[in-house]
Amino acid sequence: MSLSKIGSVVILAISLFFLLVGCGRGKAIDDAAQYLSPVEKINIPENVKVIGFGEATHGNSEFQKLKKDLFETLVLNEKVRVFVLEGDFGGAQKINQFILDGTGSAEEAVYALDYNIYKTEQMIDLVQWMHDYNLTVNEEEKVYFYGNDMQRYDYSKKGLLDYYDMVNDDRAKKYTKQLEHVSNDTMRDLTMKQLEDVENKIDNIILNLQENQATYVESSSPDAYAFALQYAQVMKQRTQLFLNEKDYTKLRDQYLAENLQWIVDFETSNGHDKIFISAHNGHIEKTSASLADYKSMGNYLDEVYGEDYFAIGTDFIDSTFQALKGGSTERENYKVENHNELVDAFSEVEQNIFYVDFKKTLESEELSAIIAKEQKMANIGDEFQPWYKLMKMFYTIKMVPNEAYDGIIIVKKATPTIVLE
Repeated sequence: MSLSKIGSVVILAISLFFLLVGCGRGKAIDDAAQYLSPVEKINIPENVKVIGFGEATHGNSEFQKLKKDLFETLVLNEKVRVFVLEGDFGGAQKINQFILDGTGSAEEAVYALDYNIYKTEQMIDLVQWMHDYNLTVNEEEKVYFYGNDMQRYDYSKKGLLDYYDMVNDDRAKKYTKQLEHVSNDTMRDLTMKQLEDVENKIDNIILNLQENQATYVESSSPDAYAFALQYAQVMKQRTQLFLNEKDYTKLRDQYLAENLQWIVDFETSNGHDKIFISAHNGHIEKTSASLADYKSMGNYLDEVYGEDYFAIGTDFIDSTFQALKGGSTERENYKVENHNELVDAFSEVEQNIFYVDFKKTLESEELSAIIAKEQKMANIGDEFQPWYKLMKMFYTIKMVPNEAYDGIIIVKKATPTIVLE
């Protein structure tokens, strides 16, 4: 047998081995149904201020639809008034503007985020629901939309410069000129020297805002000033990510947490003390379980808010999801199965989507042992390679469920999203 044929056989054997290892199944529990509830009956403890919802993938329609279903439940039952998305802070204000005063359309507002994973019918439905809901309630009951990500420049820059148009025309002209080369289209072409120069200019803008706070607030409002300063901070964060590529992932989760805390403080000052945040499982979970060795946003939130942070993860058994084929701009559908003791314990439950409250599972000796044991739980980003599914380490994170989350929504069979053009 030739060396090439031997190599092919070895690779095939290794692939089959890992495939078989990845398909080990747990045992279904006979009375599992008594420990679950439908999503619309999720019960959140009274003390909770921040409710995190994690997506096992960005490419399944069920997880995207759950954002709306869960938020609607929390609005109606828990008096949650603020939705935060793992999306652009500046672009998200286009969505907020639409749901508050009807400017533009739901589709145009969603596209302002400039994240393809959110260009879906499910996301548009969520934003339209928020807009329609606001038409039916008084001012105190209205809902608000935010993003806590910092991976774009354009809308934060626009918000900042629009503010200067209102409070200081000379500075508006100066900063418009200084930042004219800073945009989503050009940001990846900037040299390190240019990025350092951008950072210095943003620092000067922040200093100008801080030194002239009283004057600027008098010419605008405390809220408008607070947003202008935050727009500048988000632009600084974006620049820092470019300047520290090796620490990109680490810094991003730190900034996600910092921006969420800003939103919590801002909205609490306006009488909204319960916040909903939707992001990837790896950002929401509390234990920094990722092999990438960085501190997750959820870990920061757990440290800051303690029991006031309530994390809900998601997992699946059978998923066909859409993702970018690694290294390309093409999207494809991929299919994987994920079996661990936790999801398989509920594999014979009739419902396809249901919520498992970990506090309730403590009533079961078998389930309480499972949620306290390390599991390989689904965690798929927006890029995927066909060979990833041969090894579970490429589409799961090892974590102890009751340390990472307070509960979990299981989708037994998940179907792919369709990204709109």
